[in-house]
This record gives sequence, C-alpha cells and structure tokens, in this order.
Amino acid sequence: MAAPAPIVDGIGIANLPNQKHKIVAKRGAHFTIMVVGESGLGKTTLINTLFSTELSPAKNYSKRHHKQLDKLTEVEIIKAELEEKQFKVKLTVIDTPGFGDYVNNRDSWSPIVEFIDDQHEAYMRQEQQPQRQEKTDLRVHACLYFIRPTGHTLKPLDIEIMKRLGTRADTLTQNDLFTFKQRVREVIAAQGIRIYTPPIEADDESADHARILTDAIPFSIIGSTEDVKTPDGRVVKGREYQWGVAEVENENHCDFKKLRSLLIRTHMLDLISTTEESHYENYRQQQMETRKFGEPKVKKSDNPKFKEEEEQLRKRFTEQVKAEESRFRQWEQHLIAERDRLNKDLELAHSAIKQLEAELDNLQVGYGRGTNRR
Repeated sequence: MAAPAPIVDGIGIANLPNQKHKIVAKRGAHFTIMVVGESGLGKTTLINTLFSTELSPAKNYSKRHHKQLDKLTEVEIIKAELEEKQFKVKLTVIDTPGFGDYVNNRDSWSPIVEFIDDQHEAYMRQEQQPQRQEKTDLRVHACLYFIRPTGHTLKPLDIEIMKRLGTRADTLTQNDLFTFKQRVREVIAAQGIRIYTPPIEADDESADHARILTDAIPFSIIGSTEDVKTPDGRVVKGREYQWGVAEVENENHCDFKKLRSLLIRTHMLDLISTTEESHYENYRQQQMETRKFGEPKVKKSDNPKFKEEEEQLRKRFTEQVKAEESRFRQWEQHLIAERDRLNKDLELAHSAIKQLEAELDNLQVGYGRGTNRR
C-alpha cells in the first residue's frame, strides 16, 4: 500500500520566496557603482576596501595639478566578478578622474550625467531589438559622491553635481564631524537634492537598522586596505597615526560598516530595483513621449530645454562676475581713499616738522644774540 502524501498547509504560495531565492542564487547578480569626487579623497581606496580586493591600483596624484588646463572629466570602467559562498556578483565600478580638479570646473559634470543617460539609452535600444538574450547593462545602481571634509559646508560645485545626479572621517573630530554632517544635511534639504534613503516599513524587522543608516547619512568614511596593529594587539584594517589607530570597521571611528551594509548586505537589490523601476522607467517614458520609435536621441546641444538651462547658467555666471567686479571697485575706492588719507596725514606731519624746525632755528638765533650781548 502506498504511503500517504505529506500534509502541507495551504496550496504552496508561501514557498514562492524560496523559489525566488533559488533563481537569484543560480543567476547571480550584476551591480554597477559610480564614484565621483575630487582627486585624493580616497575613492579608489574605499572601493578596494568595500569589496576586500584590489579592483583598482592606487593612483599617483602628485602631478594632477599639471593637467589643470585640460578641463576634461574622464570616465573609466572597471569590471570584476566576485564570489562569496558560491554566489556570484558581476561588479562594475565607474570612476571619474579629473572631476573638480581644474581652476574652471564649469560643465565638468556633463560627461558624468551624459554617461548615465547614455547607459539608459543603450539599454532601451537593446530592449527594442528582436533578440534580447545578451543585453549589456551598465545602468548605474548607486553613485557615491565624495565631499572634501573641510568642516564647513558644501561647495557650489558639490551642490550642482548632486542636483544633476538626482567623507573621510579621520580628518575631523567627533564634534566637528557632527556639525559638518548637520550642515550638509541642511544644504541637501534646502537645495531639494534627492538622495537614496533606505525604505522603512513598520512591519519589517530591519526597520530599526534602516533608520540607523538613514540617520548616519552623509557617511563619514575611513578607507584602507592595510593591516595595522592596535595598542591592545588586534590586527585590523585601518590607518596608523601618532595618536593611535583609526579602524575601518570600528563604528565608533567611522561609518564604513553602515555604508557597506547599505550598498551590499541589506539594500543592494533595492538599489538595483530602484534603478530598474524608477530611474530607467522615468528615462524611458520621457524618451518615448518625445521621440518616434527608432528615432535617434536628441543631442543636448540641440535640445531647447538644455539651451535654456545653459542660458540660465551663463546669466548666473555673468551676475556673479558683475558682483565680484562691483566688490573689487569698492575695495579699490577704499584703497584710494585710504591712500589719500595717508598722504594728507604725511603732508600734515611734514608741515608740523617744518614748523618745529623753524621754531628751533628761531630759538637758536635768539640764544646766539643773548650770548653776544654778554
């Protein structure tokens, strides 16, 4: 007699997440991350530290100032395949050397914004083809913008690039770091800059962790692939200073673990789905509403909206130049007035000296006459 079938509660729909897990585990994932910021802020070091491997060799910035006249932001693509516990991730890192390194950084963000749009365009083109099995996907899932830890606030260039794209912790004290973070958050809110924040759902077990990550933004980071020894004998990744060791994975020292958690451990799939369902879909909808099927993309230089935006930027730049010229004239007038005042004081001093000399001569003449009479 055949054994009875095991009793299963329900019809099995609740097992779908397990099936999804098997599919994802078999297929693997691909993740594209872009790093943007001035040279020397530790972009390469952070990427190598995040993924515990040397994806990109350290760069030599000793001669970066010799390129200041080039005025060109480049885009470099680094690809790698990472594996952990038999799960594979195809990683693409987009680096942007040259950004913010020049005396005139006007339009230095253009190659970055155009690259992001071009990847949406390329993916949309591939979707329109009859054969879509082998699609190249370089759509950016996360963009890390590096802010120089001046302790003050965001620079105009920081605000401009962050608007268009939709710190290191070992250089500031805890109080300075808290103040700096608060100022950055205030500028981001005031300028209407949209940044990624982890979704928080009331019934989710990870809601508290998501709140902790949100409260830590902007992240202050120490990046290092070097092993150093702490005073208590531990060997850790970090940076060694005269005052002690700054540990990469010590949450009392920096936010590295929080950033890694957001990018890799807890929210990588959400970043990927946000790119797919929000950023790419918005781009696709906008293009399909303004273009016919198969029509080439309108170049930004031919786009009336871009021309209007460029005109506004030119007007703003002209106004800033006029304001600086006005300030310079006021300063010049102040210097001239100060020079005239000093010259007048000098003339008065000369007159006083001559008067004193005349009085002295009179006294000497009078003294001589008195001596002769005797």
